[in-house]
Amino acid sequence: MSGPTAPIATHEVLNQPRGLENYNAYRGDSALREAVRQEGGQAFEERLLAYGEIAGREVLELGFAANRHEPVLRTHDRYGHRVDQVDFHPSYHRLMALGIEHGLASLTWSDQPGARVARSALMYLHNQFEAGTMCPITMTHAAVPSLRLQPDVASDWVPRVLSAQYDPDFGPAGTKRGVTIGMAMTEKQGGSDVRANTTRARPLGPAGPGREYELVGHKWFCSAPMSDAFLSLAQTGEGLSCFLVPRWRPDGGVNPIHIQRLKDKLGNRSNASSEIEYPGTWAQMIGEPGRGVATIIRMVAETRLDCVIGSASLMRQAAAQALHHCAQREAFGAALARQPLMSNVLADLALESEAAVRLALFLAGCFERAQAGDEMAELIARVATPVAKYWVCKRAVGMINEAQECMGGAGYVEEFILPRLYREAPVNAIWEGSGNVQCLDVLRALQREPHCLEAILEFVAPAAAAAPEVQALVDRMHRDLARTDALQIKARRVVETLALSLQAAVLMRSGPEGVAEAFVRGRLGPERGLMYGELPEGIDLTALIDRAQPVRSAA
Repeated sequence: MSGPTAPIATHEVLNQPRGLENYNAYRGDSALREAVRQEGGQAFEERLLAYGEIAGREVLELGFAANRHEPVLRTHDRYGHRVDQVDFHPSYHRLMALGIEHGLASLTWSDQPGARVARSALMYLHNQFEAGTMCPITMTHAAVPSLRLQPDVASDWVPRVLSAQYDPDFGPAGTKRGVTIGMAMTEKQGGSDVRANTTRARPLGPAGPGREYELVGHKWFCSAPMSDAFLSLAQTGEGLSCFLVPRWRPDGGVNPIHIQRLKDKLGNRSNASSEIEYPGTWAQMIGEPGRGVATIIRMVAETRLDCVIGSASLMRQAAAQALHHCAQREAFGAALARQPLMSNVLADLALESEAAVRLALFLAGCFERAQAGDEMAELIARVATPVAKYWVCKRAVGMINEAQECMGGAGYVEEFILPRLYREAPVNAIWEGSGNVQCLDVLRALQREPHCLEAILEFVAPAAAAAPEVQALVDRMHRDLARTDALQIKARRVVETLALSLQAAVLMRSGPEGVAEAFVRGRLGPERGLMYGELPEGIDLTALIDRAQPVRSAA
């Protein structure tokens, strides 16, 4: 018999990259920094640098915890009384506090030059690491323009939104440091066709804007049901109208909003989405009776912009993870990032990510300029918003999957962030109108407001003059639009053409020459491919990869 032996080492951990964590997500993002400056947000540089540090450290860590500990619904207390409350993990509340206290719901409305662009960049940083909390923050931010259509209601509610304070307590809005606002619009039988809504609104006294009503009906999707109030649609004698529905009534009692269940969603799991009933629920009319869609569409436009920014941010984080991993991982005797085929894939992902964030921040700049009275910016935004919502949100899913593949099995394992990004990506394409809804909205805008197309063509004109590929795209769009007999069938192609034209124009106007050239040749030229990793010869792949590295020392 021999004595105990020392454990035998079976292997060493070799050739495993350092994780992409504890870094400044703003400092290492050249495309974002340049887009912020191009669109006029440079005055907020220090603020963005500070939040880039928070995002790449604290938001990253909290995001994993918030998605591991999902929200729990309590419909009744232990004595059988209805309570209709959702419990969240402390990590969720901390994420909400970080976002709101750093201005993600309020900075736009401060009227400082560049504030909207900076707020969009702050959202882009936050959403890379935790997208579920962005839903309530986005809706709170987006509710302000609709609320302002009803000044007597806005005077109570908008200052609470602009307080930049997060208060998770369940209590009357007047007792809280700050509030969040959600949206409850779609119903089972209608979906995007909100005019099919069956929820009814009955006046409790004199009828009209700002007056009290009682709602009876249901909502098939009510995201963030612990918000302090919701903008909601209901039928009146004059037609579909918009209402503010608070969680508490003016008399201090809980407003009956019955949460039937939480949705078991593919992604966005840190955020609660619910089905609710209005069994006789107190509300105030916002805007004119029968003009509910026109009233709430202001909120919808804001949330659509955030869908674009959110998808672009998921793409950035996916590309950053793949680039960081492949710069350190070796296979077949060399770093993955320097092997020709992988270099092509990584450079293509970097290109897609930059084109997305450039378009998103350009759109944010259009919103800001339109708010300041720039008519051309307003015309561009009217069409470019659904165009970008359609294109960027759809491109995100395949792009993130390609980034997973760059990381091999690691990209499929829940300890890494890629699976969560992949599950998150489809929601932005579905939320606030799926792809077909966006395309039909574009067609309506082009038909009803021809000046919108003129404004976009004027913006694209310098790029078309400089690049035959862009001109060919514009010519194709004119041919498709001329076929009025088949316009709806070709709607997606028209929107794709507009999206690529806008991305090319934005990059050629303000992006580095190599990036713009790679985009035009790789996305518009005769050598373009259908998959990532098919950039044509002659493009400087190394420059694209190095430019997009999230941490410079990793390359």
